[in-house]
Amino acid sequence: MAARVTALGLLPPERQNTELPAPLEPALKVAVAAAEAGDWHPAAELLDGTAARRDWERRTHFCEQLADAAAEDDRWLLSWEAARPDDPAAALVRARSTVMLAWKIRGSKGAQYTTQEQFEGFRRTLNRSRGEHARAAALAPEGDPAPYVGEIWTAIGIGYPHEEMHRVWKELAGRAPHHYEATFSALQYWCAKWRGSEALARAFAVRAAAEGPAGSLMSVFPLIAHFEHDTSDSADVDRTPEMYATVDEVLADVAAADPDHPRLAEVRHLLAYYLYLQERWDEALEQFRLTATRARSRRGATGATPREEFCRMRDECVANGSGA
Repeated sequence: MAARVTALGLLPPERQNTELPAPLEPALKVAVAAAEAGDWHPAAELLDGTAARRDWERRTHFCEQLADAAAEDDRWLLSWEAARPDDPAAALVRARSTVMLAWKIRGSKGAQYTTQEQFEGFRRTLNRSRGEHARAAALAPEGDPAPYVGEIWTAIGIGYPHEEMHRVWKELAGRAPHHYEATFSALQYWCAKWRGSEALARAFAVRAAAEGPAGSLMSVFPLIAHFEHDTSDSADVDRTPEMYATVDEVLADVAAADPDHPRLAEVRHLLAYYLYLQERWDEALEQFRLTATRARSRRGATGATPREEFCRMRDECVANGSGA
């Protein structure tokens, strides 16, 4: 089987990248590297281009990566803000970076392992982001949903009441009703682990999928809602007629999507996982092949790294597929 894996161009675990679902676009990679070296100009040019093209998916995607860099070291962003005090892109990155900084202060551990000092810093920083999001929205180009996308993560952390979240979503959906990152973020808010419930999350996801046009990738959200609330240790819950139909809808959506959609790769990862669970070996293998160098495992075996688990599932598809 190893020979067939190699022949298909599939890489071994040690050559898998687990940091991101897809490589950064070259221009974004350049902008992040320049920012980390202290130069804000490529970032400004990159985000100005998304506004000119009204490419809101890339605007939020690029902002997320640049904000992460600013949360680590914001000296380049301070220089940008000093040079262009009312630059909408700089304001956007500032608001998003404050949210990311807050989550870094909190850390990723459970509440029982998080100190009171961390919680206080987290909440204090998130509260600051509220005003920054409002400023970014006031400065934003017409139709830009990005400030509201970032605000959802403030809503999740602070715990906006449902009425306030509905306000944010109304502003956002009026600008970009089928925006992938916005819908993903809002779904997280409505999940039981954050500010909603399984029923609310599933209802939100089903509505998004029903209203999304072909190629928008909205069909994946019922699958994500299922994943977020699935506590079973059996794949039987993933092999119901409803789940087969859901996976089929995602397959059709992926086929209709723009190949350059910045979120397509992460949808393919989830799709490969559920096709694998449904023992649809050839269809799963095709999705694994299309994400060949990026390992994103969902539920790992005990002791397995994401790289190892990704390759184990992929190789099982190779062994059981029609070409075996």
